[in-house]
Amino acid sequence: MAPRSNWKGHLRLSLVSCSVALYPATGSTGKLKCHTINRKTGNRIKEEVVDSVTHEPVDKEDRVKGCEAAKDLLVPIEEDELQAIRLESTHTINIESFVHRSEVDERYFEKPYYLAPEDKVSREAFAVIRDAMREKNVVGLARLVHYRRERIVLLQPLGKGIMATLLRSQDEVRSPTAVFEDIADFDAPPDMRMLAAELIERARAPFDPAKFEDRYEEALVALVRSKGTGLAGAPTNVAAPSAGSNVVNLMDALKRSIEAEAAGKKAADKPKRAVEAAARVEEVKAKPDARIDQATATPKAPSRATASRKGASAKVQPMRKAG
Repeated sequence: MAPRSNWKGHLRLSLVSCSVALYPATGSTGKLKCHTINRKTGNRIKEEVVDSVTHEPVDKEDRVKGCEAAKDLLVPIEEDELQAIRLESTHTINIESFVHRSEVDERYFEKPYYLAPEDKVSREAFAVIRDAMREKNVVGLARLVHYRRERIVLLQPLGKGIMATLLRSQDEVRSPTAVFEDIADFDAPPDMRMLAAELIERARAPFDPAKFEDRYEEALVALVRSKGTGLAGAPTNVAAPSAGSNVVNLMDALKRSIEAEAAGKKAADKPKRAVEAAARVEEVKAKPDARIDQATATPKAPSRATASRKGASAKVQPMRKAG
């Protein structure tokens, strides 16, 4: 079943345009959904929208958007007023510039989407824009109105399609200065850096998101199943982080980490060596007996060197005298 798009419009580069659709690249459909319920009845709780002052319920037709013009001053904005100021780019992704991917700070990345041509007629123009970006090794920066808000979107070729990543605005990204300015300077000694580098090298591995499972989600599912089916025994718990051994000395901690890594690797290699040894035993058992019956063995032809030595020996033997 084809995924459902949440936006349709046009991708435009100058005078080149094509119909496209935007599809969410991420989701949480596989997560366990939990709701607030009444402890006594087990029924879900229905939340009502009430006036913050009168505490009276507010009907849906009486709800309107209010923008905060000043403290405790909310200006009501009607739906027709919002429609009147809608932007021309509501249904158009207009590419305005191209940059190298490395120029875009990843802190601005917010949410990824997949962009694909909407119909067969649009595939050609879509492919031209996609392949041109790939050939030039650049990404596009465009404007997009998404849920009534104009956003900057980064367009990057991805397989047969394009990945469209919504970017945060500049005022949404905070400066790290206030967070980092109190960090004291520390010039680590070379031997400490060497040990830390060794730990890093031992922990290097290809990125595999499947290895980073949500252990809390797994424990939550096990808990729900145990309660729902009446299974005996406690559910799988989330492994609590180790409290450590109060190692104060940083160098001591690095050395202990190296020793722990080495011990872990040695323990992990034991099953592997046992399997290899068992395989060698089976291989030897499978081989036929190397001893060959002399009666049925085929005589081995003498080598040229052996034949030559025998011939020379025959020539130097003295002749016997006739009786």
